[in-house]
Amino acid sequence: MNISIELLLIPVAYLIGSISFAVVVSKCMNLPDPHSYGSGNPGATNVLRTGNKLAAALTFLGDALKGYFAVMLARVLLGDQSLTASLGSWVLCGVVLAVFLGHLFPIFHGFKGGKGVATACGILFGVNVILGAATLGTWIIVAAFMRYSSLAALAAAVFGPIYFVFLFGFQPMGIALLVVCLLLIWRHRSNIKNLLNGTESRIGSKKNKN
Repeated sequence: MNISIELLLIPVAYLIGSISFAVVVSKCMNLPDPHSYGSGNPGATNVLRTGNKLAAALTFLGDALKGYFAVMLARVLLGDQSLTASLGSWVLCGVVLAVFLGHLFPIFHGFKGGKGVATACGILFGVNVILGAATLGTWIIVAAFMRYSSLAALAAAVFGPIYFVFLFGFQPMGIALLVVCLLLIWRHRSNIKNLLNGTESRIGSKKNKN
């Protein structure tokens, strides 16, 4: 593929990431704008505050699938037939960062995006199924035992790059995933403060503020 065409994959990935499924699902299901209540975060946890579990599930699924789709689309168009080639592709690294930044700062929604947990999950599965499953498993375990959605997300963010290095060693993709995980931690800075203060609400609490 021509290098100029390859580079177009990066802005396309950003546009894909800019689709906020919290907003889309809420509009389709006649729910209030997720920016207008709770934490104001357009994500599955905030949508769950409406009491509509289906809407929250669809939001998570949509945000995860856009991350997965952007990565897989790029891999197909780049013609990467092997995992090794994918992990060494700087264009694919750019796609990973672009789709995640699109979710955090969506051009379609005034650059007011979510915290990136679901999209990061989709990205990891797009990079490698085992990597995605291991990181998702970390989230599930921490969430089940500690009952803090934010703490589970932070734990997954920390272990994601570690799992990558353990599975594949040091590759360019590892740098991109590290940046994604650092951004995810940064977006959870208010949750970190609440956790340290003992004021972070647990999963299932009506006042959950993740």
